[in-house]
Amino acid sequence: MDFFTDYRRQLTIRLTLIVLMFEAVVVGCGWLLYSSHRASAVVVLATVTTLGIIGSLLLTRLIVRISTEPLRTLWQAVQHIAPHGDAQPAPKVENLKVGRELIANLVNHIYQMASVVEDVNKTTSRQIQDIHANFLANSLPLPLIVLDKSDVIVYLNEAGEKYFGVPPGETVGKNVYTTFDMSFADNQTLQSWLDTARSSNVTATSRWERVRIGLPGQKNTKQFDLAAHYNKSNPMGYETLLVLFDHTEVYSQDDQAMSFVALTVHELRTPLTLLRGYIEVFDEEIGPTLSSELQGFMKKMNVAAQQLTAFVDNILNVAKIEDNQLTLQLHEERWEDVLQAVVSDLQLRASVRGVTIKADIESILPTVAVDRFSIYEVVANLLDNAIKYSKGTKEVHVTAALNKNGQVETSVKDFGLGIDASVMPHIFDKFYRNHRNRAQIGGTGLGLYISRAIVQAHGGQIWVNSKVDEGSTFSFTVMPFSTLAEQGKTGDANGISRSAYGWIKNHSLYRG
Repeated sequence: MDFFTDYRRQLTIRLTLIVLMFEAVVVGCGWLLYSSHRASAVVVLATVTTLGIIGSLLLTRLIVRISTEPLRTLWQAVQHIAPHGDAQPAPKVENLKVGRELIANLVNHIYQMASVVEDVNKTTSRQIQDIHANFLANSLPLPLIVLDKSDVIVYLNEAGEKYFGVPPGETVGKNVYTTFDMSFADNQTLQSWLDTARSSNVTATSRWERVRIGLPGQKNTKQFDLAAHYNKSNPMGYETLLVLFDHTEVYSQDDQAMSFVALTVHELRTPLTLLRGYIEVFDEEIGPTLSSELQGFMKKMNVAAQQLTAFVDNILNVAKIEDNQLTLQLHEERWEDVLQAVVSDLQLRASVRGVTIKADIESILPTVAVDRFSIYEVVANLLDNAIKYSKGTKEVHVTAALNKNGQVETSVKDFGLGIDASVMPHIFDKFYRNHRNRAQIGGTGLGLYISRAIVQAHGGQIWVNSKVDEGSTFSFTVMPFSTLAEQGKTGDANGISRSAYGWIKNHSLYRG
């Protein structure tokens, strides 16, 4: 049946009857006035006009109400089922005078469609919420961890349960940081990245290499690359997805190689110490009697011995850092004395390359809390790099002053090759060397890696500013001794024990 045509016919008939009745009332009132009171034509006309205007306004409101009442009923039906609309009661279609069949039919269709949509949403919701039954997640051959907004594990797939050796469902509902004690090669851990992403992003993606659970040599040590995706607006609350790529075998071979190298290098210490001793004796006893050419040879031998000593120390320190076994004893020291000692020792190495070290140390600096031997190595590494990368320039500058944060800031500046912007993010990575000059300039790629670990163990920061062909400035900070907590001081030694972590724990609870 054509309900719309029927509605239009009903509306036409009703409105026609209303208009005819209105016109009859107006004409009848005019005729009654004229015939009963013998009023003039002007009065009758004025009265009829006034009645016409008033009646038209009333007629208009009546017509609008009659014609829009079906639309109002339809609107009430939509609002009644809308999930986010006003709380409207179900409309009473039976009260309609015009278009009751049409509106009843439309409302019925609306209710049917709403029911279908609700069923689809419920089915989809059940499918999404039950991630444990998700075929793709369970079939993924890589470990998959799903976290909620509180970093609680809501899902670990079958591959992940096998990888970590945990029973099904045991990790669900537990905090990821306490369940999986992950360590990272730098300060950007999973937690620090998530904190940043939550504060400034709706979605974000990141990846890490050489993430570790356990230390080298420990049973069940895992080493893997980690990829993470963060989605703040996930409707099911699955905020973070973690996918692991296992490289335990490959990375373990690297660790074993480093351990072997460290063991081998350790055997060089005794003959190297003897060699340096003999060079010093020869320099003192017969140095003045040698020709200038032979004195130059003696100086180069001494520099080579110093470089070999630095190489041995770097390799051994890397092995200690990797095993979290490099422990520092921080004592109260005069910073200017420490710097002057390093500058004095490296003047010989600089002079062989035709470089002069210029030191500008603020005259009044607070005493600092440092492990003198380890911090010496940091300054020596930075100075040695500045000398090597000077590229024909004649000066290297060392400056030290108190910065605005109350820390002692030291900078080593050269005017040589500089560092390309693409290299900067990796400059402190282990074994990393600039591809532009590693063939021309020797080195292990360990000095900056060790320096960062030592500076961070001192409670300071290290960074670099550089421009290609204009030079580089490496800066780091150490803490004044007075700022250290009293409970950290170790009795008569008046010092503080710190560990140089090569691997940063994922959660701040574990950081030293």
